Formats: sequence, C-alpha cells, structure tokens
Amino acid sequence: MCPSRSLALLAGLLAAAQAQAEYPLYTGERLTLGRKVWIENCETCHAYGVAGAPVATRPELWTERIAKGKQVLYEHALNGFYGPMGTMMPARGGNDALDDEEVTAAVDYMMRLAAPTSTEAIPTQ
Repeated sequence: MCPSRSLALLAGLLAAAQAQAEYPLYTGERLTLGRKVWIENCETCHAYGVAGAPVATRPELWTERIAKGKQVLYEHALNGFYGPMGTMMPARGGNDALDDEEVTAAVDYMMRLAAPTSTEAIPTQ
C-alpha cells in the first residue's frame, strides 16, 4: 500500500476512534447496545445534522420530539418518517438488517444524549 494511503487510512481510523470516545457510555445492556448501533448507523446523520437530522447532542432540537413519547420516536425510527420541513428519516436508519430491539435501543441512546442530565422518565405516550 502506498505510504500516503496508509497515512490517510490511519488518520481516518484515529478520527473515528476519537469521535466514538466523545460519546458517553451509560450503564445497562440496552444503552450499551444502543450506543453501538447509534455509532455504527445513526451517527453519520444525527451527529452532524446531515439532511436536516436533529443533532443528538443538542437538547433544544429534541425537546418537542421527546415530549411526543418514546412510542412515536420508535415508530419513526422503525418505519421511517417525513418531517414537516421536508426532512426524511429512513426506516431503520437505512439499514434493513437492524432488528426492532437494535433500532429502539439506538433511539433510547439518542434520547439520553439529548437529555443527559434528565432524571425524569421519557414519556411513553
């Protein structure tokens, strides 16, 4: 492999590892699974606002969404959703290989990122 390609690959791997280290680890199997799925599938859009996706670490973008309840967010993540501003959430984040448990765990992790200090339960309505 060409030295410049090797350096570029190494830099990319280091950047990805650094970005992953920035996302908190929460206790519990569900949030651990959610973090893994989120980094592998959701981070691309929800960390950077790609295509109008709400950035998970910006609570002000999630207040109204979280108020709708987990079931609505699960439904949008599982089946896809067209937002009022012309945005689109693809079903299962565009990865049909994800099962319901993985998708909903990623939603739970993203909600925790959006409200990291909240001690109140996310509405289930």
